[in-house]
Amino acid sequence: MKIILLSGGSGKRLWPLSNGSRTKQFLKVLRGADGEKESMVQRVWRQLQEAGLASSTYIATCSSQVDLIKNQIGDHVPLIVEPERRDTFPAIALVSAYLNSIACADKDEIVCVLPVDPYVDTVFFDKVKELEHVLNETDAEVALIGSKPTYPSGKYGYIVSDPAAQDGLSSSIVIDRFVEKPSEDEAERLIEAGALWNCGIFAFKLHYLLTLLKARSFPVSYQELSRQYTQLPKRSFDYEVLEKAQQLRAIVYESGWKDLGTWNTLTEEMDTNLIGRGLISEDSINTHVLNELDILITVLGLSNVIVAASPNGILVADKAASPRIKEMMQPIDERLMYEELRWGWYRILDLFKLDEDRETLVKKVVVHTGEQYTRESKPGSRVIWTVQAGKGVAIIGGMPQTIAPGDCLEMDSSIASSAAALTELTLVEVQIGNAGGVAYDL
Repeated sequence: MKIILLSGGSGKRLWPLSNGSRTKQFLKVLRGADGEKESMVQRVWRQLQEAGLASSTYIATCSSQVDLIKNQIGDHVPLIVEPERRDTFPAIALVSAYLNSIACADKDEIVCVLPVDPYVDTVFFDKVKELEHVLNETDAEVALIGSKPTYPSGKYGYIVSDPAAQDGLSSSIVIDRFVEKPSEDEAERLIEAGALWNCGIFAFKLHYLLTLLKARSFPVSYQELSRQYTQLPKRSFDYEVLEKAQQLRAIVYESGWKDLGTWNTLTEEMDTNLIGRGLISEDSINTHVLNELDILITVLGLSNVIVAASPNGILVADKAASPRIKEMMQPIDERLMYEELRWGWYRILDLFKLDEDRETLVKKVVVHTGEQYTRESKPGSRVIWTVQAGKGVAIIGGMPQTIAPGDCLEMDSSIASSAAALTELTLVEVQIGNAGGVAYDL
């Protein structure tokens, strides 16, 4: 069995901590096995290792998330990078072509697709392994996992079974239809009828999807499909495949499953009410503060509230209303003020427009020990580096020099420059000149 983790998302539901680059699965807010904070992607990777599935796992992602994935779980995980963001059907089609022509997988290989951020116990992955048996024992084209609902939620999709079609050949159930995000009243009726939450986890034999691609005159070679990627329909796998499939089955997972895609669900699984600088009064019940700024946030007498602060903005919301942040932020096209990369991270401290074409940009740059931060040459600006902490080697125009706290270097941005960290290195970078920020050679 090949496991495919889908890592995508726009980052709007957990704004302002998440964004187009650092989406929800990379936020280190959960308690890890060692007591340290871990992200959703670190958690699921640890669980896959514990279940013995990590060695057969690939991650499908977009180019803006490659550095974060490598930063958080290492360079050893095979990544399949989309030429552009299109939706889950194109991503899974590209993965299938990769397994076919690059990994040279058998056409009968079971491919199991998971979101990168399910919140489950490790025993859940034993259920994932059962999907292989369902596909081999029945005529199912696709097999899914459904979770027993614990309450009538309008946030999830539902799997509705067909009792008349059960044949006793498998412990799995025959799927009749899907219902996506019903009203709470309808959800209650569905649960009474035995419907399951759709966990967004499904498996198929590789030849099944390759056959679908061939039927639509798409290539099954990874290189060729990459070149034609923009021609694939920009639709979800659910719409493009599951709703059109003839034989669908599901297995039932009866323990806890949760989608931590909104502030109200994510904070339920945090082991602390405060991350970062903050004070929460005792009469502020079920209130959480997540603060990435250097200023103090104080909450007095407000219950069931989420306060989240980052360089991109501050959110103060009633937890029940917090899922609406995605719709509210939809028209906002904001500049990234914080980003984690392979070599470290940067935060924009100030941005001042001198005129239409020129700006002054100030940012804090932290380079991890043994890593190197590189600026690609960009004419028309001046750049000043001031070393705040750490030791390193700056290479400007091919000339190396050691740097330490208090050192100040000024250069023309048309000259290639980089800073290698001997110990964790903190720079304040000031760019004066052409608008558009700093380009990175990653």
